[in-house]
Amino acid sequence: MPSSEPSTDVVVERTLIQSSAISTFPTISRTLADVREEVAQSLALRMITKARTVDGVRIGVHFTFSKKDDGRFLRLITSHIRARLPSSRYLFAIATTGSSPTSRDTRDRARTSNALVICGSDEDDVQRAVLLASSKFLGRVDAVQNTGTLLAASVRHIGSSYDDAALWDVLSKSVRTPIDPLLPPPGSRSIDQLLSDARSKLERMTPPQAYEALHDPTYPMPVFLVDIRPASQRAREGGIHGSLIIERNVLEWRFDPRCEARLAIADRYDLKIIIYCQEGYTSSLAAASLHELGLLNATDIVGGFAAWRAAGLPGQIKPPSTISDEESYQISQPSFDSDDVIDGI
Repeated sequence: MPSSEPSTDVVVERTLIQSSAISTFPTISRTLADVREEVAQSLALRMITKARTVDGVRIGVHFTFSKKDDGRFLRLITSHIRARLPSSRYLFAIATTGSSPTSRDTRDRARTSNALVICGSDEDDVQRAVLLASSKFLGRVDAVQNTGTLLAASVRHIGSSYDDAALWDVLSKSVRTPIDPLLPPPGSRSIDQLLSDARSKLERMTPPQAYEALHDPTYPMPVFLVDIRPASQRAREGGIHGSLIIERNVLEWRFDPRCEARLAIADRYDLKIIIYCQEGYTSSLAAASLHELGLLNATDIVGGFAAWRAAGLPGQIKPPSTISDEESYQISQPSFDSDDVIDGI
């Protein structure tokens, strides 16, 4: 989650109280505007200090809690950033969070918006950020003012961990130095690297080991065999009766205990989920994905169904001890085709 900040109004109030208590000697009275100026300077300095550097460009994202949706206050912060970095290249995003005024749209439905400002030293950087940000906040932007090196927008309900990550992604991509399209971008990984990284998380099983685990009544946790191959491949190659047929495109939704679309059996995190595809490649990536959900016992079969068949193992397994023969048969029969999109789960 983005770091929370005290309300701008609270900061201003504290500053005024502290200022009045510092000395009993007569001083020049400070106005609310003076204190807001001081707070803006402090936030600008903090953003510059904590900025990351991408290809020589300073970038930063900051959320500040406010009782008011004060776009002018955010512009004040950007003016201090500009003053402190007169000759540096930078790109920053600042947004208010918390309660904000409620307005009405054309259909007279209540909506709540907060201020977002993206400022930069280079107009091209800012305009790239505008294009990228528009795809991150679809349907949430109420108003936009684009002046070249500064974007001011009203965005509904901003401040979540998604918004924080999205803005960092926008800024990072906006300042990247153009590269040769034939060369891999920095930080990217080949499919071989992805596969190797995925398998490093798994305790992979040979077909005989998988078969033994599936039929061991003393196994310390429920064990399920999952076929993630598409229907056409299953029809052509055959399969293992008794396995759960859950195609790759819905696997995570079926096994995430926190998801409403999960299977009834996916109600705990210690399940031993043994995944297989045809040859044991896609299954490794799929099992690693389940690890990201917290299912740390998920794994796959080395060599996939082809290796299972080559080992001469039966084409049918004993139903899991946690469900009846009839339930196992019913679960294993349906296949989720590519048309089974997540919106329809």
